[in-house]
Amino acid sequence: MYNTLAPLVSAALLASIAAALPAPTRTLEERTVTASVVISQGTLVGSVLNGVENYGGIPFAEPPTGNLRLKPPQRLNSSLGTFDATGLGPACPQMFFSTEGDLITSVLGYLINTPLFQTVTEQTEDCLTMRVQRPIGTTSDSKLPVLFWIFGGGFELGSPQMYDGSSLVANGVSQGKPFVFVSVNYRVGGFGFLAGKEILADGASNLGLLDQRMGLEWVQDNIAAFGGDPEKVTIWGESAGAISVFDQMALYGGDNTYNGKKLFRGAIMNSGSVIPTDPVDCDRCQDIYDTVVSKAGCSSAADTLACLRSADYDTFLNATNSVPGILSYNSVALSYLPRPDGVVLIDTPDVLAANGQYAAVPMIIGDQEDEGTLFSLFQPNLTTTDELVDYIWKIFFPAIERDDVVGLVDTYDPSITAGSPFDTGTFNAVYPEFKRLAAILGDMVFTLTRRNFLESTLAVNPDVPSWSYLASYDYGTPILGTFHASDILQVFYGILPNYASKAIQSYYISFLYTLDPNNGTSSDIQQWPQWKEDKQLMQFWNSNSNLLADDFRAASQQYISANSKKFLI
Repeated sequence: MYNTLAPLVSAALLASIAAALPAPTRTLEERTVTASVVISQGTLVGSVLNGVENYGGIPFAEPPTGNLRLKPPQRLNSSLGTFDATGLGPACPQMFFSTEGDLITSVLGYLINTPLFQTVTEQTEDCLTMRVQRPIGTTSDSKLPVLFWIFGGGFELGSPQMYDGSSLVANGVSQGKPFVFVSVNYRVGGFGFLAGKEILADGASNLGLLDQRMGLEWVQDNIAAFGGDPEKVTIWGESAGAISVFDQMALYGGDNTYNGKKLFRGAIMNSGSVIPTDPVDCDRCQDIYDTVVSKAGCSSAADTLACLRSADYDTFLNATNSVPGILSYNSVALSYLPRPDGVVLIDTPDVLAANGQYAAVPMIIGDQEDEGTLFSLFQPNLTTTDELVDYIWKIFFPAIERDDVVGLVDTYDPSITAGSPFDTGTFNAVYPEFKRLAAILGDMVFTLTRRNFLESTLAVNPDVPSWSYLASYDYGTPILGTFHASDILQVFYGILPNYASKAIQSYYISFLYTLDPNNGTSSDIQQWPQWKEDKQLMQFWNSNSNLLADDFRAASQQYISANSKKFLI
């Protein structure tokens, strides 16, 4: 079985690496055309290509190095002078693979962590930067809406390098709805989301979220100089970025103000909403912290956190990457993710949503139909229901009773015709429990949790509109179906110029302008009803769309909802 899966897993790993690598650097000739913007800290010189101005790598915080490693971001107040922003900007240190575990992934982990590879991919600890893209000719008087992008990557990898908003900006211009596109770089992996009692006591938790928040504050201070309107900001993210979007809504109990003004007025979440999580000082969190400390050679230090801060870069990077990663047997039982700390996130996000402790703004939220397939490629030893139960119990929820996991699994039809990728009959069963595991992981982390989230927010804020969707445009893709992150190609980049790309981008740009995806869309695009009206999803296919009742797998949804206080990652 392992030999059968090896080519598939290898392809998935290589695809993940390729997706995480930075976009190609522009040639010298392409970068000779420049534009400039003057902000309070200096003059930014950007590049111009295909009608879009690009300003990359703009620092917004002091380098989080030395004593500032594993500390909340410190605002950059020094002058930038004349700053070269013609490039893409750096990536923060990445966790592509764990440096521990099976031979293949550990070798890849150490190889990718080498200084040579990091240099090639422009990774550096000094990475807290912004990227701004706008239509050519935009002036400080333009007052354009602002689309603020938060990248995904399992809170382990990603950067603004990966996401060129040029095609989106150009699409906005072609629709007569120009806008400014902004993306924020934030710390990932152990650099941004390390947990443990030492972290909690030091006030060093959820650093990646604080980086994002400071990026939003930077927009308020500076985006007018780029021609953006700071009062018309919509935050948008995919996967971990979508989870971050709600976290930004829920930060500090829902306080999204800065200098007396709202940081954003709308939200778009692609494949992610709330993840019920254990607190920063939980047992598994401490295990991860202790592992990092041990691998960094800090176990005997009187102050282990100070030791981590003083460790050389390579030692600390390899130590943080020694725990299980998302591209591993542990899958989405993430080592690093936002966790309640009583201050930044005052409670687990699902509780904050149910209590109305979040900034209630109009929102779009939805999923890929087969969210779980990508995360179920690494468990080919699961051949029976008992093995599936034991895997979920021991890897995800070891602190609860096994019977609670049995109850969850029992809500899923054991037939391979019922699992994910959905509606594919007996096909795609690469190992006996693959399709059922894919359905469970996809539902618990994304699809059915989204429905529970919408029900919670509707109950506490019934007058705040929301729209929801299910993407099925990659139906028929072998093994993966319409898999997690496939919307990056289809929606973000519009690689396939089909109905789905056109419709979704049009909905999003209309939402950016009016907080309603229907206002201003062309007559050949279907009207999208609010979710509260009949609890319907807009289901997207390559050539059309239809409305779908959001009631599938109801027994599983009800079980997940009823046990949300137990199912904590």
